[in-house]
Amino acid sequence: MVHGILLARVPSREARDLMQDVFVTALERLGSLRQSEAFGGWLAMIARNRATDFHRREQHRRTEPLADGDIGARDPDRAQAEEILAHIRQLPAAYSETLVLRLVQGMTGPEISQRVGITPDSVRVNLHRGMALLRQRLRQEDES
Repeated sequence: MVHGILLARVPSREARDLMQDVFVTALERLGSLRQSEAFGGWLAMIARNRATDFHRREQHRRTEPLADGDIGARDPDRAQAEEILAHIRQLPAAYSETLVLRLVQGMTGPEISQRVGITPDSVRVNLHRGMALLRQRLRQEDES
């Protein structure tokens, strides 16, 4: 779940390191958790906060754009997956997070609901609306 939330919000090359940070933070703050039933939502919030912190730090770093030929030159399937993931990241956060947990992490709707702390109905709505928006964006890209 944590990996999926991070994939929905940060570049995939950063997700593993940030995932480790999330678990270290959770371990350090475990004593502050008041209700054990809220663990999934609490952990999800730590992951979201870590992703936000990452983007704040990135705004202050200097970056150099890659040439078009640098991305995916060796693995076209990975390049296509990264491109689709980039489209998912552009969706509203509720949709992108739910889609990544379902499509990338392979979690079921009830698993997403239980682990993230949202209702099963909200998961279904987020998946449905997110997929519709993703299809629309991919169609628009194909037409361009």
